[in-house]
Amino acid sequence: MCGIVAACARREVSEILLEGLRRLEYRGYDSAGMALIDNEQRLQLHKHQGKVARLEDAQAMNPILGCVGVAHTRWATHGPPSAVNAHPHLSGQRIALVHNGIIENHAALREELKSEGFEFVSATDTEVVVHLMHRELQGGLSLIDALHAVIPRLTGAFALAAVDTAHPEQVVAARIGSPLVIGVGIGENFLASDTLALRQVTDRFIYLEEGDSVLLSAGQLQVWDAERVPVERPVKRISTGIEAAELGDYEHFMLKEIYEQPRALAATFTRDGAGELDESAFGAEAMEIFDRTRAVQIVACGTSYHAGMVARYWLEELAGIPCQVEVASEFRYRKRVQHPDTLLVTVSQSGETADTLAALRHAAPGEFIASLVIANVDNSSLVRESDLAFLTRAGPEIGVASTKAFTTQLVAFLMLTVVLGRRRGMTPEKQQDLLQQLHSLPDLVTATLALDSQIEKVAEAFIQKHHALFLGRGIEYPIAMEGALKLKEISYIHAEAYPAGELKHGPLALVDADMPVVAVAPTDELLDKLKSNLEEVRSRGGELYVFADRNAGFTDEPGVHVLSMPHAPEALNPIIYTVALQLLAYHVALQKGTDVDKPRNLAKSVTVE
Repeated sequence: MCGIVAACARREVSEILLEGLRRLEYRGYDSAGMALIDNEQRLQLHKHQGKVARLEDAQAMNPILGCVGVAHTRWATHGPPSAVNAHPHLSGQRIALVHNGIIENHAALREELKSEGFEFVSATDTEVVVHLMHRELQGGLSLIDALHAVIPRLTGAFALAAVDTAHPEQVVAARIGSPLVIGVGIGENFLASDTLALRQVTDRFIYLEEGDSVLLSAGQLQVWDAERVPVERPVKRISTGIEAAELGDYEHFMLKEIYEQPRALAATFTRDGAGELDESAFGAEAMEIFDRTRAVQIVACGTSYHAGMVARYWLEELAGIPCQVEVASEFRYRKRVQHPDTLLVTVSQSGETADTLAALRHAAPGEFIASLVIANVDNSSLVRESDLAFLTRAGPEIGVASTKAFTTQLVAFLMLTVVLGRRRGMTPEKQQDLLQQLHSLPDLVTATLALDSQIEKVAEAFIQKHHALFLGRGIEYPIAMEGALKLKEISYIHAEAYPAGELKHGPLALVDADMPVVAVAPTDELLDKLKSNLEEVRSRGGELYVFADRNAGFTDEPGVHVLSMPHAPEALNPIIYTVALQLLAYHVALQKGTDVDKPRNLAKSVTVE
């Protein structure tokens, strides 16, 4: 949530800050702002409610210029979206500060500062931090020492960056529970929440560790660890191009990312050659850890949780290994009883999801034999803090509603199923069959994408609807959940998913002609039971939209609309049908005129609890 960009250079940096915000807008778009220190050591500020474009307009009409500055795009937590609640926040017209995360003890700090004469103008938790820094600066501390004095007073998770007119060449920053990365230039240095924001100015990055703080200037870079001991963090070069984060010829990032899935899926599994699966893709110690694994506990949030639910079917049915799946925000707050020799698997597109990271950190000593993360971002917190890591190769995903990140997670889980299945009696022939299926996956997804125009026509029936029901059985139930989530995320249609067999236990009361019912219907052992469940819908006047295998025996008739899907191996059906439901959600949102890439109230990287 929220995005930070900061710069220290010997050149003017306002456009660098703006470009960084454009690239980080997927993290929050309720408001945006930037503050620069000009050549006369004065603080210059623009901030506005709405998207970064509002800030760009303000800068075009009344430019503010400087070589040192901070900028921010906000996803509101404390206080509604407004110009006054937008970041940066100021104190005494000398210090400007931006903040990601939540200060949990802000109310007590606010009262303390108000009693000392500090005036508050916003409803945010952030404003207490800038006033605390100002108080320390008034006491004669340097900018970095003021930051170090304030951090112990704060409870919560945060990333902070600040500038001060009395230290006009410096930016200071710190991170606890929210990511920050330094961009290393030549005679200039930068800071951001994500490397993506800075790829236009550098390809060299320093990933700050938990508790780190930093002092930047154009010619200086100093990092301190959580104990305030000076440290050197390694500089890592990112050599991949940035074109994957650019829109190209597509109207929306979501559509671009849907169409990138054949490439992303292939890139995720073909690292291991034509027919083999190298376990080192999971980490150097993977073989020894997998040898000892007797059960799996998956922890994730949102779309990644749905990936875990699919994985449970694969792991138990194909690999014969017990598997539990739980939402991270619940997992971390309950007492648990684990199977002996359980592997903890966390799943996160960004590798920074706050609840998932907290679940990893709060695992009791000895509760798990090891931890494995499936993530899309190298050097992210979950990757650094887990024993094993499998990096999907989806590339940057800008659209808030996850598409290619989800399907590459499924590929990772199918690969994990094979490597664990080897140890539990999966035959070499079955292993080879699953790997060959994976190699056929890009072509099957391409065939599904060819249905785009047909799905666009189906979407027309949803435009005036306010509710929708998604049904699936077995492994397709979590895919129905994912389809419902996509529809509600970007079209704002209330959508729910149920196992089709649960219809008669309550949801059937909702079915009428105004409630479209979407069914996921591949050919599998539960197909006949699903057909019976769908008859329950038809007999109550419900309107069915069936995404069905071309061999499943469904035909169009009054009240039943069939979209014929490619025939695929059973293990791959969850991925194939996901792609079709992504296209359905996209076209419904497009025809309704909602903001496809930046849906209201949501942000891409959820780094607050």
